[in-house]
Formats: sequence, C-alpha cells, structure tokens
Amino acid sequence: MSASLRAAAGAMRAVVVREFGGPEVLKVEEVAVPQAQGKQVLIKVSAVGVNPVETYIRSGTHNIKPPLPWTPGNDAAGVVEEVGKEATKFKKGDRVFTKSTVTGAYAEYTVAEEDAAFRLTDRLSFQQGAAAGTPYMTAYRALFHRTHGKPGETVLVHGASGGVGLAAVQLAKARGMVVMGTAGSSEGMELVRKNGASHVFNHREEGYTDKIMAATAGVGVDLIIEMLANVNLEKDLELLARHGRVGVVGNRGPTEINARAAMTKETSIIGVMLYHMDAKELGETMSALYAGFTQGTLNPVVGKEYSLEQTPQAHKDIIETKSAMGKVVITI
Repeated sequence: MSASLRAAAGAMRAVVVREFGGPEVLKVEEVAVPQAQGKQVLIKVSAVGVNPVETYIRSGTHNIKPPLPWTPGNDAAGVVEEVGKEATKFKKGDRVFTKSTVTGAYAEYTVAEEDAAFRLTDRLSFQQGAAAGTPYMTAYRALFHRTHGKPGETVLVHGASGGVGLAAVQLAKARGMVVMGTAGSSEGMELVRKNGASHVFNHREEGYTDKIMAATAGVGVDLIIEMLANVNLEKDLELLARHGRVGVVGNRGPTEINARAAMTKETSIIGVMLYHMDAKELGETMSALYAGFTQGTLNPVVGKEYSLEQTPQAHKDIIETKSAMGKVVITI
C-alpha cells in the first residue's frame, strides 16, 4: 500500500524504538499519522538526514533519553501536508526542510513546529534538503558564532568529508577563509577538494600533521573545526597558530591533553552545541544559509542513501565507516 493510501486510512510507516540498544532495535511499524496542532505543520517526508547523535541516543549512552516508544530524526525534507490552526508561515504544498521535529523524522509523515521548518529552494532536491539542517547550522555555528572565523584566516576542517565537514568547507570558502581539510580515503580527499578546500590531507597517513604545518610555513592554522576530539584534540593544539581556536563539534569518548600546549600559544578549546543557538542567532544563520542555497554557493552533498527498512544498516555504517562521503540519507 502506498504512503498516500495508508495516510487516507490514518496510518503510516515509521521507525520505532521500544528499547535502547544496538541498531537492531530500530523497527519499522505501522502507526497513526500525527496531527499538526497550534503552530505546527504536518510534513509528508521524502528524505531524512541521519546524524551520529541519533545513534548515541538510540543506544542509551547519551545524556538525552527520550521516553519510549521513540521515533528518531530531526532533519526531514518534504512537502507540507497540513498546518495547525495558528500556523501562518507555510501552506499545504510548500517544500520544506526541518532542524527538529516533534514526532520524529524517520517516518512517512512528521510534525514540526513551524519555526523549526524552513523553505527548501527549488534548486535543491529533497535528499539535499535532508542534508541542509543540522549539518549546515552546526557548521555555521562552529565557524562564526563560537570560534569567530574571519575572512583571510586559515581553517582546518579535521574530518571534512562528512555532512558537517563539507558544510564547513563550503561556508568557510564562501566567507573568504583559506580552507584546509582532512579525509580518510583518496575518494574523500577528492570530495573535500571539489567542495572548496585548497589543501587536503589523509588523516590516516603517518606524518600528515607535519604536512599541514608545512603548508602553513610552520605558523599553524588559525582555526580548527574538530569532528573527533577524543582522537585528534592533542594534535589540534600542536597545529594551532598563536591565539588559535579549536571548535569541538564531535567527540566519542575521553581524551588526555597536555594543557601546556594551549598555554604556550594562548589557544582556546571551544565546545559547539547546536541546541544552544538562540532566536537571534537562528535568524542570522538561516538568512545566510538560504542565500547560499539559492545562489549556489552552498550545495549539500548526499552520500549513501537507504530505505526506511535499511535504517539499522544506516546507523551501523555512519559510526563504522572509515571515510565519510557526504550526508547519510534515508529516502522515504
């Protein structure tokens, strides 16, 4: 039965988690289509972006533990199906993408607050829309709100071939920064180069940090956007120029550093968390992103696509991959 026929009967397919655990707890079930209330919108979902944090929440190891049963997902892209009685921002048929949802995005339909949904320009596909929310907003926050990147500065995106990394490369390039990036494969390196990095390095290669320092004539980089701090943070402190900053976007465990490395060059380690973005910062961010999406300076890169039934494999792959290649997307 098609999604439309199921919806006519008030039902839809969705991924449902009934217990925390491994990828196998992600089960596709038939559930009721949610209703948009107040200032909410109901979206018929075409594509969903998969984020690493969703795997941590699913496993029960994250400090966020949603009540069960739970449907994961914040980054949906699709068409508005209906709007709540107080909603004014969208109408039925509008193409949108989201930064968060009320009912979970791994589903044929999802409900989002209208302020968490944004117009999807016609030049982007729904799959690209699913890669536009969390990755680009996180990258923008890391580069400009938290580490205050400026035109002319040199930025190293440490782990640049995934969704957030490629967004950071594109945003930094568009802002007039000198962009360096790393990836874990030759294909990933080529993807990073294609998206605007002037210098690209293989972070699985022995001595790659020496090559980064050589590319800066021994001065170091002004800014690092770090995707895996538990592995790279100590190296980052050695790679920074005087007064340099590391923006920590991703981390998967404890790490040990020598704080003297930060003292010597007066460098800073700065945490980045998207949900701390306030209304003013959100407005600025979305104005910048929408301009880039419509003008063509920002182009979300879609990696491997999965069906709803393949969600467990998507969760497995996003954590175990040796070299990310764009945004992991579930196509509905």
